[in-house]
Amino acid sequence: MRLVVQPITSASRNLSFKLHSTSINRSLLKRHFAMPATVQQKEFKLKAANFPQKNGDKVEAEIEGLIGSKGEPAKVLLLKANGEMRALGPRCTHYGAPLVKGVVSDDGRITCPWHGACFDTTDGHVENAPALDHLNAFHIEQRDGDWYIKGDEDSLKDAKRAPNITCSPRSNERIIVVGGGSGCLGAVEGLREKGYTGQITVLSKEPYLPIDRTKLSKALIPDKEKIMWRDADFFKDAGVDVKTGTEVESVDFAGHKLKTKDGQEYTYDKVIFATGGTPKKLPMDGFKKLNNIFVLRDLNNVQQILKAAGDNGKKIAVIGSSFIGMEVGKCLAGKNNNVTIIGMESTPLERVMGKEVGAIFQRQLEKAGVKFYMDAEVEDAKPSSSDSSAVGSVALKDGTNIECDFVILGVGVAPATEYFKSSGIKLEEDGSVKVDDHWRIEGVQDAYAVGDIATYPNGGNMVRIEHWNVAQNAGRQAGRHIANKRKPIPFTPIFWSALGAQLRYCGNSSGKDKHDDVTILGEPGKDKWVAYYTQGERVVAVASQGFDPVVVQCAELMRRSKMLTKSEIKSGKTPLDVYPPAEIRVEA
Repeated sequence: MRLVVQPITSASRNLSFKLHSTSINRSLLKRHFAMPATVQQKEFKLKAANFPQKNGDKVEAEIEGLIGSKGEPAKVLLLKANGEMRALGPRCTHYGAPLVKGVVSDDGRITCPWHGACFDTTDGHVENAPALDHLNAFHIEQRDGDWYIKGDEDSLKDAKRAPNITCSPRSNERIIVVGGGSGCLGAVEGLREKGYTGQITVLSKEPYLPIDRTKLSKALIPDKEKIMWRDADFFKDAGVDVKTGTEVESVDFAGHKLKTKDGQEYTYDKVIFATGGTPKKLPMDGFKKLNNIFVLRDLNNVQQILKAAGDNGKKIAVIGSSFIGMEVGKCLAGKNNNVTIIGMESTPLERVMGKEVGAIFQRQLEKAGVKFYMDAEVEDAKPSSSDSSAVGSVALKDGTNIECDFVILGVGVAPATEYFKSSGIKLEEDGSVKVDDHWRIEGVQDAYAVGDIATYPNGGNMVRIEHWNVAQNAGRQAGRHIANKRKPIPFTPIFWSALGAQLRYCGNSSGKDKHDDVTILGEPGKDKWVAYYTQGERVVAVASQGFDPVVVQCAELMRRSKMLTKSEIKSGKTPLDVYPPAEIRVEA
């Protein structure tokens, strides 16, 4: 079914639909677009210095006569796409980025300039992570040269709305989602939003509902209520049975059965595995035996680290100069701790970001008080002189001894796929499972895998990317495929990190896409730069600090194979001057 909404609205009851289908899921239309009869629609005039004139133009317009929640004039985002004026909430529903600085493409999307969340401009629906809530979208029309908007006041003051996925399951078909992280949440919402009315059960070994895991390393937040994406009522209303503290032990693909470690057995019609990664540990004796050596993956780890830090002022050794190690190191240094990061590469994140960009990050964290030992090989953890059961230092192979009160390991994760080992399927060398572009596991029926455990096709290569943003996108697409066989929506992986300045990154520069050159433009010494990672003439990844929205613009171009070449970039061309063409249009 193809559904085009004209004019744009989710708040007006006077909708004009162009339907390209012989049948409509009317319950879906009602759930997504109808407003309660008690909601009063009002018309307001819009005020702006210049209204959008051509496709891609956008502006924040004041709503005359309406005051926002903070006492300022309420605003709406106006943009032009496919020759139509459209009106949306002005802020991304993820972290509130101003969408007026985002990227509009002709296939009807707007992409957040900070973290790459994508929304359909016709109705405000989320298309790509990390946003979960939709944008509010409004009826707009022009009369006598002026633009007017219709909507209820509460919606006009609030940029976002949670998806209404309320469902009383009407089918005996059962889907089981294994895992309780970002991929799980994307799968559940993808299923219900696309009309799936069967039974959904979530089996999660976590003792809590899905959380914003990025806030663990970046901020060490120990309170689940502050970082939980959805509450229990949300899942209950969606007809989803969430069983926390439940870990799958084995899978019988032929019999469509799962066995959990507590001895329970579950049957499924289809299953989505989204179990993420397991933090790696070091094999030396000291790291196995001594206390106060932590990994960072869940809330329990955060609570352990904060307890060890106490009132802060501690000596902390972080082993690993990856994103996790760098983020937690910066966070703890900001709490007046003496932090030392130990890395095997010559600069932090060298394998992914290159030596020159890694040096930028090292300088930024050193400015924040973090010390570094790079090109280092760890020999073992040594006990404290005051407590032989606790770590007291980390010994390097060059004879250096780094004193510490506790250690945090950030040495990578392995795919959490132990339950597959007796299932008969072949795992990849890294322990992941191979899937197709619908995220279906190769060689078995009715089984999907998303997130850290999945090796999937991307740009002609098979890749595995450890980031919750990819997991949520994959979960949503697997859910949509199960619900209505929807074609996959191509997406370019987008990451971010709070290092010395806000980092944006898109693409992939590892494995077969490994870059062989890096072109850095801007002023790295002033934390304002953009780096283009290239393999021959092809740009495989882009990173930036202080150059929004160049990364999300590149992500839109890369997913269409329309990105500039290395030679074009070196000649002075910029991706910001290339309007993303409408070459991808995926029908619902």
